[in-house]
Amino acid sequence: MEAITYTQVQQLVEKLPEAKLPLAYHLLLELVLKEIEPQSPQAEFMKLPVEEQQIRLSQQAEQMKTHYEQTADERTEWQTGEFIDECETRRDLVS
Repeated sequence: MEAITYTQVQQLVEKLPEAKLPLAYHLLLELVLKEIEPQSPQAEFMKLPVEEQQIRLSQQAEQMKTHYEQTADERTEWQTGEFIDECETRRDLVS
């Protein structure tokens, strides 16, 4: 994408009919205010050095590994058995 200058934006605004100026103003105002708001966690993460990103991702992966190990029995229970039985029951009702 090519760089856009203030002059180019100003020239476009000058071509707008007066009736559309409030819309253009509110759009530009909204863009300015959004720049002031804090950025998303994802955008902040992308600003970190690669080494720091890798450390954080490794920590998160370890946390998820631990979580999945701790919940393996529960997950196995709801992923097997009843779902198949429930499907068979529904099929029997339809038949």
